[in-house]
Formats: sequence, C-alpha cells, structure tokens
Amino acid sequence: MVGPEIERLIQILARLPGLGPRSARRAVLHLLKRRETVLVPLMAALEGVANAVRVCSTCGNLDTTDPCAVCNDLRRDPNVICVVEDVADLWALERAGVFRGRFHVLGGTLSALEGVGPDDLRIATLVARVKSGGVKEVILAMNATVDGQTTAHYVTDRLVEFGVTVSRLAHGVPVGGELDYLDEGTLSAAMKARRPV
Repeated sequence: MVGPEIERLIQILARLPGLGPRSARRAVLHLLKRRETVLVPLMAALEGVANAVRVCSTCGNLDTTDPCAVCNDLRRDPNVICVVEDVADLWALERAGVFRGRFHVLGGTLSALEGVGPDDLRIATLVARVKSGGVKEVILAMNATVDGQTTAHYVTDRLVEFGVTVSRLAHGVPVGGELDYLDEGTLSAAMKARRPV
C-alpha cells in the first residue's frame, strides 16, 4: 500500500509510548503532508538531539551538558538527593517545582522477573555520592510498585552505614481524589501513612 521507506517510518513511530500502528500511520501522513513546516524541522531537531544529548555522569539525567543543568545549578541544596527510577520521574518533579535539591537517576528498578540486579542500576554511583560526604538526606521517590518498593528497601540497606536520613515520598489519596474511585492498595497506604491534623 505504501513504499518501504514510509512503512519503516510507521513501524519506528509505532514503537513510541502511546502510539500504536494506527496512530503512527496518522502521524506519518501528517508529517508527509506538511513536509516543509513539520517534517524537515523535526528531522533537524532529531539529528540535533541525537548528536548533542549526553547522560550526566553525576546524576544520570539527560542533557546537552555533562554535568547537567540541574547538577550545575548552584541554587540547589547539595545536601539532599532525590532518587528516582527514570529520567521521566526527574522531569516530572522538575515540572512540579517541588524539589530544590539534587537528583540521582537509577535507570530502572530491581526485578527478578526481568533479570535486573543491583549491578544493572546506578546504585553503586549513588552510594559513592553519599560516601563522599556532604549528603544529609536521601529521598526515595520510587513508584508504588512491588519492584519500586523492593528497590527502595535495597537502597535503604546500602545507605544505612553512612548515617544519612533516608525518607520516601508519601503514598495515598491524591489531591482531588475521591475515595470511592481509589483501589484498595492506595487506601491502605493512605490509612497507614495518616498523620495528626
């Protein structure tokens, strides 16, 4: 129905999160109809990103500089490190503007089913950062999944000898959430994490 180049582009776009084959076909058709205004600038932007983006050697963030802009920001508190699973989590916290310390991206979670062990994540570099001194608190911002909680426990065990405070994000009822629509796990976590008013 279409040439092999177009079909290849559809298949590549279909691998992106949130896009299936049908959405990828619509996106490709949109790109082809608007070559000069959308496709050509997109190609240039993709090439620029592919050539310029690096993994920050300090925290694991993606940026065009190493260390990244977050690590280079002198206004941030170097005594507090927020540990996240992925760069997407770091970006979400940055968008929210709720944290002004430093970050550390693990690059995933421990998972026996997927064969991901401690050596596959950036846990050793986190331990080295804490061991080098100056860090007073490590905030574990793991997802509320079995693998996320397993990873949080493992990281806590690795950091206990350094005498830093290890905390984690609260889990429970989201702002604007209605109890009737929440699952039992969320309600249970909210009840256990209750605090005085």
